Amino acid sequence: MNQATQRQQALAPLSRRSSQEVPWDMLIIGGGITGAGIAREAARRGLAVLLIEQKDFAWGTSSRSSKMVHGGLRYIASGDYKTTLLSVRERERMLNEAGGLVNEMHYVMPHYKGKFPPPWIFNTLLRVYDKLAGKRYFKYFKKDAFLNLNPGIKQEKFLGASQFSDAVTDDSRLVMRVLDEAIHDGACAINYLKAESLITNEQGLVVGAHLADTASDDSNNTYDVYAKVVVSATGAWADTLRMQASQQTERTFHKQIRPSRGSHLVVSQERLPLTQAYTFLHPVDKRAVFVFPWENRSVLGTTDLDNPPLGEEEVGITSAEVDYLLAATNDLFNHANLSREDVISTWAGVRPLISEGGDGKRVSPSKEKRDHSVWLDNNLVTVSGGKLTTFRLIALDVLKVCQQVLAFDDVDTKDLSSFNSEVFSNQTPTNTKFATLPASLQQRLQGFYGLQLDALLALAHDDDLAYVTDSNTIWAEIRFAARFEQVIHLDDLLLRRTRLGLILPHGAMTPLISDRLKQICQQELGWDEQKWQQEVDRYQELWQRYYHLPAA
Repeated sequence: MNQATQRQQALAPLSRRSSQEVPWDMLIIGGGITGAGIAREAARRGLAVLLIEQKDFAWGTSSRSSKMVHGGLRYIASGDYKTTLLSVRERERMLNEAGGLVNEMHYVMPHYKGKFPPPWIFNTLLRVYDKLAGKRYFKYFKKDAFLNLNPGIKQEKFLGASQFSDAVTDDSRLVMRVLDEAIHDGACAINYLKAESLITNEQGLVVGAHLADTASDDSNNTYDVYAKVVVSATGAWADTLRMQASQQTERTFHKQIRPSRGSHLVVSQERLPLTQAYTFLHPVDKRAVFVFPWENRSVLGTTDLDNPPLGEEEVGITSAEVDYLLAATNDLFNHANLSREDVISTWAGVRPLISEGGDGKRVSPSKEKRDHSVWLDNNLVTVSGGKLTTFRLIALDVLKVCQQVLAFDDVDTKDLSSFNSEVFSNQTPTNTKFATLPASLQQRLQGFYGLQLDALLALAHDDDLAYVTDSNTIWAEIRFAARFEQVIHLDDLLLRRTRLGLILPHGAMTPLISDRLKQICQQELGWDEQKWQQEVDRYQELWQRYYHLPAA
């Protein structure tokens, strides 16, 4: 099957059900974790759901987060126990339901004489944190015991270290897994389909959207899609459609979203060997930063800066942020001497903070709350803010607001707050290839692909079960994504379906890897030599500009 045929199949539901006479129950605009979560919860209740994304699934914030599924330890310090409790419970839920995709990770906070926080304060917070989780994760290591295991950190005035647990994930694959669950329950999800404007009725109520196929060069590839309720889950871009729905102008509309950029560096484990995550305060501005192991690499992050107004282009790290993260890491690991030459790749994402200040400048981005908000404007339901960890709870809150617009006559469960079934479906693969895999790879693939794992193994060629160099990714994942996961561009494959572009040198465009990638893309997508070269040129330009180092 070539790419054109795949695209026709993806778009086919638009001609079957999008008219005013046969509308969708719900149109979700935005293919990140929030949109995916809403689609999951709506589809399992029997609603006819269409989700669209103007770029690629997880293209925005949901592939550029800090990869952490956490309870929000800092909320306890501010007295917000409810937010922490809900987040910790969702973390535990995902650890139980999606092992291999969401995995426990130990974090340590080193303590130094005269530096905040002192051990007794931090350890008190950790005991409360564990109590909310209903598990004991907290440990305290005295100086010598910790340094014997972690000789690389700064030892001057070192007192000891506190250890706690949260979780880590591949955020982009988390989105795909949740979308798969929604699709399994009947939802339709299409990427590269942009909502150019909203459709309103005579009363000014939103009843659909004008869509454009951004994967096509044909400007006539447009669709008018009608739905009983339209949900905007566009994250940092949420104000755009809200302004349309409210029928206000740029001058009169009060923007709620404060875009905040978080940036990260990736270095090799050889240059910064880590077996656990470290959280510590930056020596300059005392902001919390992290270094943690991820995909056989070490990640340095994150910054928290106001980002300029967003367009449709990618977001990249700045030179100042590179220096900021290197300085913090070299201060704690004071013999590492990391430099720009050690950086394999970078990524930057924009968090949609809900501004408490009228002008969005009254507090620093780090002090804005991470709560989500849901608005209803002329039958457009908009959601933004919140955390990766609580996507299920955000989805349930959105459905409660949707009840004000949409009569759930054909839905079995009308009390949405009581619906507490598992998000992730799990079953043991039946394909015989599964038993031949190492246990760690079995767990990873089950977490990443769930109900799709048998299809992945059935498609795999004999040599596709090998790892791609020293990554955790096997070639079968690339082949499966190209065949079944709506890959339009090479960056979809290397930056989101897999993360090879973030963890391998030169964005994975070395001859040994690119030759086999080319072969798979030709076999599964039907790319000829010209198309392959166009995609390589496009990808390399994008990677150099947004995923490598900026000019010093």
